[in-house]
Amino acid sequence: MLRYLGRRVLYMAATLLAISLVVFVVISLPPGDFVTALQAKYSTQGQGLSADDLENLRVRYGLDGNILAQYGHWFSQIVLHGDLGTSFEFEKPVADIVGPRLGATIGVSLATLIVTWAIAFPIGVYSAVKQRSIGDYTATTVGFLGLATPNFLIALVFIYFSVSWFGSVPSGLCSPEWCDSAWNLGKLLDLLGHLWIPMIVIGTAGVAGVVRIIRNNLLDELHRPYVTAARARGVPEKQLLRRYPLRVALNPFVSTIGWVLPLLLVGDIVVGQILSLPTLGPILLGALRSQDMYLAGSIIMILSMLTVIGTLISDLLLGWLDPRIRLMGMNGARQ
Repeated sequence: MLRYLGRRVLYMAATLLAISLVVFVVISLPPGDFVTALQAKYSTQGQGLSADDLENLRVRYGLDGNILAQYGHWFSQIVLHGDLGTSFEFEKPVADIVGPRLGATIGVSLATLIVTWAIAFPIGVYSAVKQRSIGDYTATTVGFLGLATPNFLIALVFIYFSVSWFGSVPSGLCSPEWCDSAWNLGKLLDLLGHLWIPMIVIGTAGVAGVVRIIRNNLLDELHRPYVTAARARGVPEKQLLRRYPLRVALNPFVSTIGWVLPLLLVGDIVVGQILSLPTLGPILLGALRSQDMYLAGSIIMILSMLTVIGTLISDLLLGWLDPRIRLMGMNGARQ
């Protein structure tokens, strides 16, 4: 097991190195750079920048070298000093920009994830056990609608009804009078009053997707010969379902941890923009628009690192959950 973990850590390091290079190159592909975007912004405001001003800005932001030199400077900062760099647009360290929004992002995403799993798991199991029942058809229909409807469209529908019925636009995670106050029962209740909207909007597609995963995999397991044999031996249906097919059907469910961890950090970018959520999604979108490569690259690298770590956790949990996978992993490690 230790050899397996050591080998996976080496693979993770090589993967992150390759991802960092690809991310930096892709961010730099659009024509121009941050100074070009800044010049266009000043031009719309009726202010111009001379050629000397532009050159001085490029030297100031370290954009006067080629792309490999910029990448080497950025990557060496991360590896040697643990410094994510400085945002061009905000002129602040990236860590100071990411930090304040991290708690809100994780809170919204974690609450959405827990509610999604709590709702989707029993519905998926019921839909598989009661195949072709009215409940199964209802869950399937609602699941298809949830998968087909974009989250941003649901957010816009919520805004429309909120304006029509209450005369206000739902935005943020707190009311103006509570945002700067200390935590107390009133602020907590105000947070819960705002939190349910992004939870429903972001979680709709997640519930539909998890229901489909659980249902399809459990149906596949319920028709396996070992389930028929267990029924023939007189194993009670609930015990049979819990001990064998349900456990195996959880494999794809556990494998989603690889993309769940990045979701906890960045949330839904478009929904966060529409509902004005204080999460990292809108910050990442703005950094990509302004070609703030250090801010955008650092956030994407954090997401990539969480994806790689989540994949490792998924593999370890799958090995613990399914003896067949554990046996294959041990044989692979011995070879």
